[in-house]
Order: sequence, then structure tokens, then C-alpha cells
Amino acid sequence: MSRISFTHAQLPARKRIALVAHDHCKGFLLDWCERQRNKLARHELVATGTTGLLLSKRLGLPVESMISGPLGGDQQIGARIAEQRVDMLVFFWDPFEPQPHDPDIKALLRVAAVWNIPVACNESSADYLLSSSLLEQQHEYRIPDYQAYLAARG
Repeated sequence: MSRISFTHAQLPARKRIALVAHDHCKGFLLDWCERQRNKLARHELVATGTTGLLLSKRLGLPVESMISGPLGGDQQIGARIAEQRVDMLVFFWDPFEPQPHDPDIKALLRVAAVWNIPVACNESSADYLLSSSLLEQQHEYRIPDYQAYLAARG
């Protein structure tokens, strides 16, 4: 089995930020987003179903909502990451509560790691991401070279 090679891509200055939260963490994410509203308003926001609806109402910002996470919304976000249509993931998950869709959650975190996007899983790491000097800059990052992968298989 050959290892995948890598190439470089550009993260845009205006990020596409995915916002996801487990039920017990939705309040934490809503509060965090409200505190960070001014920064988030300068970016494109996408979220899983219920989270997106709550964020849109609370922040008064446009939030594109996928379907609910347990119904496939986590996988929709993951697909966008693989398509390079999500640049950052803020995912407040509940480490104390087993989730019926744990395989979907692991798949979402895995695809975020594969495509080398910034991920925050709690308020502290999310604060660090939003305070980064790279947040509002275009910058280069390493991604899998899918075209080279396809060529090697042929």
C-alpha cells in the first residue's frame, strides 16, 4: 500500500467555519459564539441542524444549516471538509456522555485531521483559533494530493 503524497492549498482570508455541538454543549457553544460574534460575522458559518437554527436566531447572523447531526449532519460537514468547502471546525462535544452516532463523530474528526484543518473541541481551543493572526489571512497549508493518488492507482 502506497502512502498518499501531499500538496499545498490556500486557506482563504474569509474562512468557512463549521460549528457543531452535542446537546449538552449547545449552550456553551451559543455563549461562546455570542462572545465571538464580531469575529464570526466576518466569516461564513455552517452548522448542523439544531445548532445552526439556534445560532442564527441568537446571533442574528446567516448560518447555513445542515440536517441534525445524528441524522447525517456530521457527515455532511465531513463531506464539505473533504471537498475543501470548510476551513475550520469548532466542535464542542460532550466527553461525559456516550453518543448514539459516535462513529459519525469519529469520522468527522478524522476527516478534519486528514485535510489538515484547524479544529477546536472546547472553548479554550476555540478562543485560541479565533485569536490567531492567521484567522483573517490567506495562508498556505498542506493537504493530501488527491490527483496524484488517483494517478498512482491508474
